[in-house]
Amino acid sequence: MSINRFWGSLTKDMGIDLGTANTEVYVKGHGIVLQEPSVVAQDVRLGEIIAVGHDAKKMVGRTPENIRAVRPLKDGAIADFDTTQAMLKYFMTKAAAKSRTRHGTVVLGVPFGITGVEERAVRDAALQAGAREVLMLDEPMAAAIGAGLPIHEPAGNMVVDVGGGTCEVAMIALDGIVTARSIRVAGDEMDEAIVQHIKRTYNLMIGERTAENIKMTVGSGYPPDQEETIAVRGRDLVTGLPKTLTMTASEVHHALSQTVNTIVDTIRSTLEQCPPELAIDVLDRGMVLTGGGSLLRNFRRVVSSEMGLPVHQAEEPLLTVVKGSARVLEDPHYLQALRRRNRH
Repeated sequence: MSINRFWGSLTKDMGIDLGTANTEVYVKGHGIVLQEPSVVAQDVRLGEIIAVGHDAKKMVGRTPENIRAVRPLKDGAIADFDTTQAMLKYFMTKAAAKSRTRHGTVVLGVPFGITGVEERAVRDAALQAGAREVLMLDEPMAAAIGAGLPIHEPAGNMVVDVGGGTCEVAMIALDGIVTARSIRVAGDEMDEAIVQHIKRTYNLMIGERTAENIKMTVGSGYPPDQEETIAVRGRDLVTGLPKTLTMTASEVHHALSQTVNTIVDTIRSTLEQCPPELAIDVLDRGMVLTGGGSLLRNFRRVVSSEMGLPVHQAEEPLLTVVKGSARVLEDPHYLQALRRRNRH
């Protein structure tokens, strides 16, 4: 076997969900080989990357002055190009090492509302990280494919993808997005709402990891059926000393209500923009929720109640986008269609 044929046999295609909160990587023939937080720890004095992923997330809120642990993507967009490039290269290299392959074609899930500048930044980051070919796939489309929706049919398939930085709502039919909306209000906004509520109400400052834990433990999109409480620890803004208080699930629901209502309003406005025939299809088929943000307790219930429509939760909602990228790589029909769209 020639050296070129040898390397070609080791080259594998990848599907990547480069999310604001988490990154998942699929390698063709090996499955999903990597799931890690989209976090980077860097020594600001030396300009060196210290940790990425799980190791970096452990450092959030606990670093000395010379180290910062950050998420280089903000609201679904690249906030720090160099750090994003380093993170993407790390994840791609780690995924390739796990599967003992080299980079080939990379299908990258990106927000529907991404700008041309942001798209070029993501594409360049993947190319500089070693990809041979980079194809951009709209996240709502990836989520719909990953959730197993029959998007090739002449009927409406509505998907609501609530991630960390963005919420994407789309109506899909005949392998295309008929109408869609992307807002930069999602899981991160829920965490920030909890942080600000506690700060205003109790003069207590908490970190984003604490807020996320509160959301996941007692947070709810609908008034809770049974009251629960959670102990919250933070720094008293008056005394500067550590302090513990108790919050109820109802209070957390109230703090999250504005963010949840914004997402529901976006779903409603997207449906209002759809052709009547496709909107009617949702009465029968319902809509599908994907993304980690959709795992908020009773979120499906509040969407169904407000919209008066059937609402379904996708299996493994955190993985629907990367699963969709994987299916595109495995299906020649989807792959060729995506190449045509990326040329225009």
